[in-house]
Amino acid sequence: MKPVHSHALNPCEKTHEQFENCHKEDFVVAAALMPDAHAGYVAPIGSVLVTKDYIVPSWVGFDIGCGMTATQITTLTATQIRENKEKIFAALKEFVPHGMGVLNKTPHVSEESKAELKELITTFKSKPHQKQVLNLLQSGAINHLGSLGDGNHFLEICESTEDTNAWIVVHSGSRGIGYKLAKKYMLLAAKDADEFEQTFPLHKDSIEGQEYLNVLEFGLAFALLNRTEMIRQTIKAIESVFNQDVEWNIWTNKNHNHALQENDLFIHRKGATPAKLGERGVIPGNMRDGSFLVEGLGNADFLNSSSHGAGRVMGRVVAKNTLNYEEYVEQMKDVLGTVNENTLDEAPNAYKNIFDVMEKQKTSVKKIAQLKPIICLKGERIRRHK
Repeated sequence: MKPVHSHALNPCEKTHEQFENCHKEDFVVAAALMPDAHAGYVAPIGSVLVTKDYIVPSWVGFDIGCGMTATQITTLTATQIRENKEKIFAALKEFVPHGMGVLNKTPHVSEESKAELKELITTFKSKPHQKQVLNLLQSGAINHLGSLGDGNHFLEICESTEDTNAWIVVHSGSRGIGYKLAKKYMLLAAKDADEFEQTFPLHKDSIEGQEYLNVLEFGLAFALLNRTEMIRQTIKAIESVFNQDVEWNIWTNKNHNHALQENDLFIHRKGATPAKLGERGVIPGNMRDGSFLVEGLGNADFLNSSSHGAGRVMGRVVAKNTLNYEEYVEQMKDVLGTVNENTLDEAPNAYKNIFDVMEKQKTSVKKIAQLKPIICLKGERIRRHK
């Protein structure tokens, strides 16, 4: 009998239903639900599904490589950041493109990231692919590089509970490029069915499977590079304020939307942080409480994984219709950030209590430090009428 574990904290019925529909597939050999689990559109957010020989594009999802990066600034203290937070926040908004549909302009991408992107495309070209996909990457990837996006994606400059240095935390993925790649192969897996957002597996040795594995490899690497480029631009923004060079060190850069191949198995994580023994990770809570730096404990019952955040307790529409805006502003009084009616659906009360979530997974990860935001940049999700 396949091992199936649920560590979910107060999950709704739909979450369990989606999880069961996924793990009962014959090609699934193990499954686990993380403490932050909540309903998604196929696999629930916060699920880990281990498959043999087959990969499922819809279980990876549209935001290939969505994940977290934590970077320590070694030459500036959190106090210095706080004392200059208004100037830094203004500079950040200029250096880091953010918001729905907001892309970058090629001249603003660092030379280092341009070179790394060129290598990624060269590697992609050497493996099974479709010409139109290669054309998309060659023509469009550069403009998505270094952009934050919207929704729950964010860029924060934080103070640590364990040292005096300032930290940068970024939550983002592969942006519109990843979305287009994901949708294309979800449609291919479904053979262009109208209901393509369902469980349609691809065999690893099929033509489409080989192509998707190449697409996935690119998307995951692109997401890592996207967050690295935002770190580079954030450092430039800070340097423009202090008029000095700033030294920095990436503590970890991890994807939590992926499928990783281990021998003939694929570890699908739909919103779950890898947590092998000693493996570093970042688990965000909310705009007020910030994020936790963690190290994995290698717990097999969690399938060497942990939550990717606190997990939502209400959808975006419900949050905007029910949460109190004045309470949201009061909760965020100590953070300089994108706090307005357009980000109400990201208020702390839209999420589970991050401290309860961390307690629920204390046998899977150990806390290294809490990073509390001083500045929080978010892309606003504004729906405009045509």
